[in-house]
Amino acid sequence: MTDQATQATTDSNDADSQLSTADIASRNAGQQSDSNTSAQQSTTESEPLFPQDRLNDYRQRWTEIQASFVDDPRGATQQADNLVATVIKDLAQIFSDERQTLEGQWTRGEDVSTEDLRVALTRYRTFFDQLLSV
Repeated sequence: MTDQATQATTDSNDADSQLSTADIASRNAGQQSDSNTSAQQSTTESEPLFPQDRLNDYRQRWTEIQASFVDDPRGATQQADNLVATVIKDLAQIFSDERQTLEGQWTRGEDVSTEDLRVALTRYRTFFDQLLSV
């Protein structure tokens, strides 16, 4: 490490030592938010993986699970596990159904439109980006 790089690191550490924990957390959250912006933009451009009513149901169930934790931590944790398993199963079923539809068209010798393929690929990209952003 050069003397200039060492000095820059020291200056940065000195500046951090003058910040409160909340200041540092806020700054780090801002940096993290900036880096996630492009991933969020790419996922918000396409349609959601689940219909809105199902999303609302999942969120409502999650809120109820969180609220029950104080009175029944073990039960809440088991319910959370079941909910996550349900969401994963439902998501796998959505992709399986889409794949079967496309494969069925190909098997029957039907042309699959470029638009149908674009929509399928966009949904896969959205899902992939969301998995990697977790």
